[in-house]
Amino acid sequence: MTDPSIVLREADADDLDRVEATLEANDLPHRDVRTSPGRFFLARSDGERVGVGGVEIRGSNGLLRSVVVEESSRGRGYGAALCEALEDYARGNGAETLYLLTTTAPGFFRGRGYVEVDREDVPSSVRATTEFADLCPASATCMGKRLDG
Repeated sequence: MTDPSIVLREADADDLDRVEATLEANDLPHRDVRTSPGRFFLARSDGERVGVGGVEIRGSNGLLRSVVVEESSRGRGYGAALCEALEDYARGNGAETLYLLTTTAPGFFRGRGYVEVDREDVPSSVRATTEFADLCPASATCMGKRLDG
């Protein structure tokens, strides 16, 4: 599969246990899923859940967070499709730049147009998120991407 099609649906209260479990199983921040002002989404393809991800909008900036593809669906382009859908959501909600922290996938995000940035150069509204301030280690790679394309 070279160009997978996904449908993105915002996680509702009934989905949050599944979102938390998926993130926890993949060593991604999950403690604030229910309290974060961000939105978490389920990605589906042909009726099957293929991944989850989240976005926190902070004015003209946003935080891409906790993007994970189900193990059984990896290697088929769903990660790129999920990122694109989350970027579209962020863009449609006023974000001009997305930032992220990753401990395991800087190469994947570089391939999606993200570049490494110093944490100190990230806008304070994003640095104040629970993920930046508390959940991700200082050793995580910080990256950003302009969404004007």
